[in-house]
Amino acid sequence: MKETLSPKEGIKSLPHFPTVLIGTGKEDESNLITAAMIHVFSIDPVMVGTGISPKRHSFGLLKKYEEFTVNVPDTSMLEQLKGCGSKSGRDTDKFERFELTKGPSKKISVPGVKECPLVLECKLEKEIETGDHHWFVGEVVNATRDEEFQRDGSILYWGGEFRKPGDLLD
Repeated sequence: MKETLSPKEGIKSLPHFPTVLIGTGKEDESNLITAAMIHVFSIDPVMVGTGISPKRHSFGLLKKYEEFTVNVPDTSMLEQLKGCGSKSGRDTDKFERFELTKGPSKKISVPGVKECPLVLECKLEKEIETGDHHWFVGEVVNATRDEEFQRDGSILYWGGEFRKPGDLLD
């Protein structure tokens, strides 16, 4: 028998989401925000989106510069991921504070995170207002990946829990 849940409890029962660092802003205004609201929106053209609250510093930077990076950390970066999600970029240089290196992007002006094994460079195509978050959907115009990158080394998050991907099912 199935139990009845509130909508909020229902979404917390969804499988975990990948957790990334979204890079926004340029040069002295660059910022990182930890995001678990990330999804592929299109395969052709390749588009990904992230949900960001209007209360966040990165929200204004993304609207201003209309570009962002999706930086996928590996499990060795858990503390930096948590730190970037707990401090505001309004008064903290997260690159400096969490010992991360700005990596130059090839097709946009927003830096990536050099320590992240996968970086997607995105140009904003659409903003969708959805309740307490807006979805920023961008076309992926460049991607770089370390040769040793393994998806099962990524970090997942949902419902207050960090995890790593489990076993592959046939």
